[in-house]
Amino acid sequence: MALEQYRAKRNFSATPEPRPKVAPKARRGDSFVVQKHDARRLHYDFRLELDGVLKSWAVTRGPSLIAGEKRLAVEVEDHPLDYGSFEGTIPRGEYGGGSVLVWDRGTWTPIGDPHKGLAKGHLEFELHGQKLNGRWHLVRMHKKPRDKHENWLLIKGEDKYARPEGAPDILEERPESAATGRPIDEVAKEAPGWSSKTGRIKAPDKVQKPTSKAAKATQAASPVDPASIESAKKASMPGFVEPMLASLAKSPPSGERWLHEIKFDGYRLEVHLTGGRVRLMTRSGLDWTAKFGDAIIAAFKALPVRDALIDGELVVENAAGASDFSALQADLSEGRTDRFLFYAFDLLYLDGYDLREAPLDARMGALEKLVGQGSGVLRLSEHFDEDGAIVLRHACRLGLEGIVSKLRDAPYHSGRGRGWIKSKCSARQEFVVAGFVPSTAASDAVGSLSLGVYEGDALRYVGRVGTGFSASTARALYRRLEPMRIAASPFADRLSSEEARQVRFVRPELVAEVDFRAWTADNVLRHASFVGLREDKAPREVVRETPAAEAAPKSPKPPKSPKAPAKSPKTPAKPQSRTVALTHPDRVYWPDVGVTKEGLADYYTEVWPFMGPLIVGRALALLRCPDGITGQQFFQKHAWKGLNRNIVLVKDPKDPGEPLVSIRDLDGLIGLVQSATLEIHPWGSTATDWERADTIIMDLDPGESVTWAALIEAALDVRARLEAAGLGAFVKTSGGKGLHVVAPVKPKADWPAVKAFTKAIADSMASDSPQKYVATIAKAKRTGKILVDYLRNQRGMTAVAAYSTRARPGAPVSMPLGWDELGPAIGPAYFTVANAPSRLASLARDPWEGFRAAAAPIEAVKVRRAGA
Repeated sequence: MALEQYRAKRNFSATPEPRPKVAPKARRGDSFVVQKHDARRLHYDFRLELDGVLKSWAVTRGPSLIAGEKRLAVEVEDHPLDYGSFEGTIPRGEYGGGSVLVWDRGTWTPIGDPHKGLAKGHLEFELHGQKLNGRWHLVRMHKKPRDKHENWLLIKGEDKYARPEGAPDILEERPESAATGRPIDEVAKEAPGWSSKTGRIKAPDKVQKPTSKAAKATQAASPVDPASIESAKKASMPGFVEPMLASLAKSPPSGERWLHEIKFDGYRLEVHLTGGRVRLMTRSGLDWTAKFGDAIIAAFKALPVRDALIDGELVVENAAGASDFSALQADLSEGRTDRFLFYAFDLLYLDGYDLREAPLDARMGALEKLVGQGSGVLRLSEHFDEDGAIVLRHACRLGLEGIVSKLRDAPYHSGRGRGWIKSKCSARQEFVVAGFVPSTAASDAVGSLSLGVYEGDALRYVGRVGTGFSASTARALYRRLEPMRIAASPFADRLSSEEARQVRFVRPELVAEVDFRAWTADNVLRHASFVGLREDKAPREVVRETPAAEAAPKSPKPPKSPKAPAKSPKTPAKPQSRTVALTHPDRVYWPDVGVTKEGLADYYTEVWPFMGPLIVGRALALLRCPDGITGQQFFQKHAWKGLNRNIVLVKDPKDPGEPLVSIRDLDGLIGLVQSATLEIHPWGSTATDWERADTIIMDLDPGESVTWAALIEAALDVRARLEAAGLGAFVKTSGGKGLHVVAPVKPKADWPAVKAFTKAIADSMASDSPQKYVATIAKAKRTGKILVDYLRNQRGMTAVAAYSTRARPGAPVSMPLGWDELGPAIGPAYFTVANAPSRLASLARDPWEGFRAAAAPIEAVKVRRAGA
């Protein structure tokens, strides 16, 4: 729509609404605004900036934060950009007569091409506002002959910002203006202005106005009175303040004095706001204001303060909503600034008062009020009052880095102390880069880095890191390190011939953050993965981090080895050392996240005790990707030329053709890795009992617009039906879009009986809830519904194995879960090669503990409806 419609509907001599300027040129803007409009009927006007105008919809009942709840949004005429800040009253008798306030505002990010989305009738996007955040959908409805306007549905997506049924309504919870804090009735009474009931309101003869810059500054002061904060001291604004640092511990402290927050994976920044100027300082005092784009700066400038000093962390969040340092590094290198978020966690100075001696509780209370006035890119770091061990366990189960625990009554003291304690889910720290080995797969990229830590003035060797580099990062590191080469090793000790093999030594001037599983007995990193360069830390500060001697979280007990088939040995109860030599270990399989062949082998070595019992002694279908996920992909189940000797072959008694691929131990699995196998799909029966299944899988495949909450509900429905039939039910993410509900069964029923049983479950679900489920593959019938796919339960059919990677961006894995873990925090592709091992190490028990022991027969079992 053009702005001509906007002009034609308004008399600008009567309405205070902004008059359109000369038709704007197309521009790339990203603002959004929601205006509360008390006209003939209260509604909310939802507007997205696109091509120089505000695309607009009237949402009759206002937006809802409940995922999947549909709110009618009637498309109306485009509005000028100036309308986004309009707050006032349109006079009675004029088009849209009534009071208007800016209920929410911020920026929006389209997912995909917004023009194609509008044309197609499904616009998907993320909001970054003061009240509305996360993923949203606008879906166009079929137009009926009598409809005068295009009707759409505004729908909240399933993410961490969504609220459950019965939660407080955001419209009632936050009715005030995001611009001025006023309720709508105050807008109707403002003077000068307009009232929809009385027409024009004349201005009073005299309007009180500030007479100086100082008076204006006082009006713009913080919503917090700093003088009222306990132990606040009147003082001038300090310069750079050395940050308060956390001491490492193996387990978090307990007690009511402690607050706990999630440890962020980004850049620690100290934000200085002085007289309208913003500076972003690193932990070492470097001025990085120019690095992070205009949105962050503008957000701080908009805060209602004169002077402030805020401590926090700048991050980029991945698709799962977790802060991701690698993604932050990638955005910085690409010049991308639209995903930056700042989480504030301390307030050191405010409008003439030094708050460092105030207790943390008081500082955080003031900070919460301040950040609540900002835009969606500024957020408060959430604190948890629960026991620290519980918070850490939950963070680790989600594959996060760890938590930081803080004394609620402690002051802010620079340097490392015991007032802040960090507890990590995995071993991770910074290391000095002292050399590199060129890639064997590319001539202008690094294949691995040689790392060290300082002990006094001596640089000690700690091993190499050879995975975690995206293709672009590996090339960028090569370009940076090649000019830094030196002839002699910078390490204090002489390296062994193996440690020094092919290493090009460099000046020890760069610091890399590295995730690793553990230290070996000879102080070398085991299973290390590169995270990114730390430009904010000096090499001489890098020492080996040693936590206090406290009880470490227990690792889950590995599952017992299954009874092996006659010709197959038992799966080892704990990880064995792999012996398979990898050629081109630095070949990148997932270029977006830098997972290499060696990284994949490390991952499978870590999860082998849990994965092994589920895949040994079975025929396997494999997805092979010799050039990684961006190259050719093909399924293979028979032998190929150059088959690794650790991969065994099994003969299908009903197939006179070539034998099928199988494995019997970890070396067999690593042999598959060597052959570029990125997905493993086992049969549901063993190679000693081909005709009778011992595992069934119900694959829940969501159609377009199905929410994660609906998928969870479907999994619980399948569970109820399986348990009603006397079977145990287990759940795992698919690593793709859906969920798999898996049941171990006694190998007594033949394949036709197994298929009939699972088909009966699928058919009963589709019959009981036809609006939710379908049991047919046809895509035309699946929009808005979940396919209950039972067809994998046939002879020769397969489904992706638990713990198997998927050949998709991000290196996701199919992850077993406990039923109590199903919730909004975990999506179908949440777990990856990067976070899965630390999750398993943090669990007190295997989420599929007792899997085989739960097996029951399915022969002659009648499927009952859930709840019957």
